[in-house]
Amino acid sequence: MWRSFFFVTLVWALIYLPRLGSLEFKSEEGRRVLPAVTMIESGNYVVPQIGGEPYLRKPPLVNWLVAGSFKLFGVRNEWTARLPSVLAVLAVAVAFLGIVRRALGPNGSLVAAMIWLTNFGLLEKGRMIEIEALYVSLTALAFICWLSWWDEPRRRWLAWVLPGLFLGLALLAKGPLTLLFFYAVVIAVLWQAHEVRQLWSAPHLVGVLLMLGIFAGWAVPYFEMTHAGHAASVWSRQFSGRLEGENFHFGDWLLNIPRGLAYLLPWVVLLPFARFAALEDAAEKKFARALSLGIAIPFVVVSLVPGALPRYNMPLLAPAIWLLAIFIRAHALVWPMQLRRAITWTIVAVTLAMLTYSIAIIPSLQRREKVRPIAQKLEAVIPARETLYAVEPEYQPFLFYLQRPIRYVDTVSELPADVHFILVQPKDENNVEQSTRWLPNRARPVAKIKDYRGKRIILLEVTGVPINSNR
Repeated sequence: MWRSFFFVTLVWALIYLPRLGSLEFKSEEGRRVLPAVTMIESGNYVVPQIGGEPYLRKPPLVNWLVAGSFKLFGVRNEWTARLPSVLAVLAVAVAFLGIVRRALGPNGSLVAAMIWLTNFGLLEKGRMIEIEALYVSLTALAFICWLSWWDEPRRRWLAWVLPGLFLGLALLAKGPLTLLFFYAVVIAVLWQAHEVRQLWSAPHLVGVLLMLGIFAGWAVPYFEMTHAGHAASVWSRQFSGRLEGENFHFGDWLLNIPRGLAYLLPWVVLLPFARFAALEDAAEKKFARALSLGIAIPFVVVSLVPGALPRYNMPLLAPAIWLLAIFIRAHALVWPMQLRRAITWTIVAVTLAMLTYSIAIIPSLQRREKVRPIAQKLEAVIPARETLYAVEPEYQPFLFYLQRPIRYVDTVSELPADVHFILVQPKDENNVEQSTRWLPNRARPVAKIKDYRGKRIILLEVTGVPINSNR
């Protein structure tokens, strides 16, 4: 057990920790980090905010974890922001080793942990502070607990209450889609075992109440502090937009299933060699068939939704890994070479590839940064400890890198009389320049910048001396 734990931890550390904080924030990471900074500064941990405006599209668990990491380490940087993601990945690997050991045996649980650490989906998302790493890990913990104990009467309460805890947290990470995946697998497994009555048992009902209570603990004060109708309409619009296929692209939609399967690479190539007939235990054979059905149905259904993306199916990684581990442990794979050697060398290859990426490729990517240079350009103009006032800046990731106090306002009229530096969008530039409220001083542009998305921002300084615009 301890050797397995050491080996899994070593592989995790080699893959997920090297140069974790070297690259600037990319993709949607800024939307997870900026609300965390605002939470710390404002003390409002209920309503996430970006640019001074409520961010209503996602629940706040990932923002809470980032804020907690910042406060724990006393440092705000990429490493402390991304640490919750890599720790969540490790937690699931350890759960596969410990909790699943009884159900899959020492070899099966070790194989499951290694497949978890080395699948392409987590290699992509696990080193980022994105919702998927956290959300998928929480759903995986719910699956691990339930699949380990559902058929043990003495552990029936654990089988339902602990998943309720993790599913409640998953709801706070992303939303209710996790329930579709969880209950698709649960119902398929219970149906084949003629145990559907467990859905009406006291342990399950307590688990559901715990799950809903965790979500309500945030949602009730959240709706009280925001315009409830507007927040609900944002969530509704997100859901309906996916069903209706906003920004639908037929070619991308056709690739949803193959791209979804690609998240389990390189291990998905083993699945075509799995043989249910080679499973000697009849009960295990029935369980494996039910598990595969519980995985396949929601995978196909979600993939065929017009607005779906392949990553939406990532919560199915854990049960898919469990299924694959069953076949590997039972020697039920018709594999044309020695399976143990193939698995070992695959793990070695993936680990070496990620080390090569960290050591050789990340430095070259650092030279192409697009966000941090904007902050450096603004910091060269704004004196140290000078407060920057941002007028309705919307989402601007570079604000995280500004080592200056930032105050957000909705309109130019809210700017104080003693303001010195103002950040605006082009629509507000003329209003600030022509304002007479700072007479005899005037606001003049000192930097005009276009970011990597094509959005333009203007920095103005309120001064009595004309300043040439730096374009």
